Amino acid sequence: MESSAAPGRARSLRRAGMERPGWKDCTMFEERRARREANHAFENGEGVTRYSMQQKMIAIGDDYWIDNDAGEHVYKVNGKALRARRTYHIEDPQGHQVATVQSRPMRIKDSMAIEDADGHRLAVVKKALVSPVRDRWRITQEDGDELTVEGNVLDHEYTIERDGYKIAEVSKKWFRVRDTYGVDIGPGADHTTVLAAAVAIDSMAHPGD
Repeated sequence: MESSAAPGRARSLRRAGMERPGWKDCTMFEERRARREANHAFENGEGVTRYSMQQKMIAIGDDYWIDNDAGEHVYKVNGKALRARRTYHIEDPQGHQVATVQSRPMRIKDSMAIEDADGHRLAVVKKALVSPVRDRWRITQEDGDELTVEGNVLDHEYTIERDGYKIAEVSKKWFRVRDTYGVDIGPGADHTTVLAAAVAIDSMAHPGD
């Protein structure tokens, strides 16, 4: 009986990975290394696109251009007040609407929804934790992984990550022009969603500006 049971147990252990002592530690180490390498590549600008935006660009009724690192107009943000809700339409240079950022009903505070041109929800940006040192926000995508936002959103110094992998960074350190900050977006991220999330975060972080 023991001889017949042993192979079955061995197969179970192989399926579970338990026949290799420390396999979980090895997997975690490899994941951490992959994350470090990916974030290092991001910080070195590999496949990264930089956009410039204006601090608190969104006075209701004002238009604002988002430019790429070549200084070309890529998107226009058009702020409107509709039914007492803050609404920002994001358009391409030809005037075609590509996304909408809108505050949610009063009963759902500290959150804004991002929709595509057809009104389908892409994501919800929500304030999760606020402290004097660091803020934490969440970007919950309809068809994608949840993204976390960490840093100082009031000063436009924060990162957007997916499972510890940096997919975007917002900072004022790249520009000397007053009230201008940059949004670096890495490969594999949806640029429209990230830029719309930056619009939402700026609007919620500076509601009285």
